Amino acid sequence: MKRVYIGKIVSFHGVKGEMKILSSFEFVQKAFLVGTHIFIDEKEYTITSYRHHKQYEMITLDGFNTLNQVLLFKGKAVYKEVTELSLLENEVLEEELLTFRVLTNEGKIGMIKEIFETGKQKKTLRILVDDREYLIPYQEPFIKKIDRKKKEIEIEWIAW
Repeated sequence: MKRVYIGKIVSFHGVKGEMKILSSFEFVQKAFLVGTHIFIDEKEYTITSYRHHKQYEMITLDGFNTLNQVLLFKGKAVYKEVTELSLLENEVLEEELLTFRVLTNEGKIGMIKEIFETGKQKKTLRILVDDREYLIPYQEPFIKKIDRKKKEIEIEWIAW
C-alpha cells in the first residue's frame, strides 16, 4: 500500500499521552479521523482521539495513555495509507497533482513543476507552459477543474 507523509510529532500536551503533530497536509480532517490508522517507523497505530489546537493536530493512540509511553515518538514522521483517506473524485493529493497535465483556457498545455506555500493555508502552483514559468494560485477562480481520471488540471489565465 502507498503511504503519504502527513506530519511530524513535535511535542506533547499534558500527561495522558496526547501528541502535537505539525502538519501542512491538505486533508488533515480525513488523515486524523478517530478509529483510523497512522504509521510511525513502519508500525501501525490506531487513533483514539483527535482535535485541532492552534497550529497543531492533537491525537492520542490506542494503548498509549501516559506521557512516558509517547516520549519515544518525539521528532518522528507520521504517515497514512492513501486508501484510508477515502478521497472524493475531485480531491487530489499534491504529490499526485505533480503528475497532471495543465490545460489553459487558451488551449495551451503545460505541466506543474512545484507546489509551494505562500501564506497560511495558501498554495501556489509553479507551472511550465511553452518553456516559460508561471505562478498560479491554487484556488478558485484560477483552478477551473481537476480531472483525476484524465490526470489533467484546467486553469484560467488572467490577462496582464
